[in-house]
Amino acid sequence: MKNQIRNILITALAILMFSAVACTSAEESAQVEPAVFVAQDEIVVEEQPHLAAQTNTSSGLTEAEVKGLLFMREEEKLAGDVYRYLFDQWGSAIFSNIAQSEDAHTESVLALINAYGINDPAKVEVGQFSDLDLQALYDQLTAQGSQSLQDAYMVGAAIEEIDILDLDAHIAETDRSDIIFVYENLKSGSENHLRAFVRVYQNQLREDYSPQYMTQEQYTDIIAGENSTGNGIGGQGEGQGYGQGKP
Repeated sequence: MKNQIRNILITALAILMFSAVACTSAEESAQVEPAVFVAQDEIVVEEQPHLAAQTNTSSGLTEAEVKGLLFMREEEKLAGDVYRYLFDQWGSAIFSNIAQSEDAHTESVLALINAYGINDPAKVEVGQFSDLDLQALYDQLTAQGSQSLQDAYMVGAAIEEIDILDLDAHIAETDRSDIIFVYENLKSGSENHLRAFVRVYQNQLREDYSPQYMTQEQYTDIIAGENSTGNGIGGQGEGQGYGQGKP
């Protein structure tokens, strides 16, 4: 198990470093986007109507830890799927750029799932989810984001707010250093993404953004922060370039 934990940390580190390097050049063009361009032994986790999972008993994970990994695996996939959908709708570069980062996020969670011998719940099909709540959220967000570019930016920011709040909740449920390591890095990335969406929203639409799910205090603390990679990964920092280049 120690070797598995070491391998998972190395894998997560490599994935997050790749994500940071891939997205470094993206954000500086946020100001120039066009205003309109018409995320062993097996036991059965308590079964829900929409999701059943099997886990490796030798991992020693709690039910809350398992559910957290399964949920975050699909929630990160949801972000990427929604962003690609919105890029196809509006052609705004921030969606395609951050979608690449979300791919790295979901692969980081998958690496943990594999290390602990948990069955991966994620469906291959774009826009399809095992968790019915996430399926409903995907349908809601893509419908909202299709209404206007402003709504699309609002959807992007909403996803990142939700992601940060969910990661905080799951971090509080575990004391495992490898899981916390990955979650903290995902949270750092989501904070970068939120700042990027807010910046583009305010630059393009010339109006202030108000948090949709967070408290004003939580939101203000994040917006006042600086972009980082979390734990110093990736040098220049994930999220420092979202929205740059051609739409």
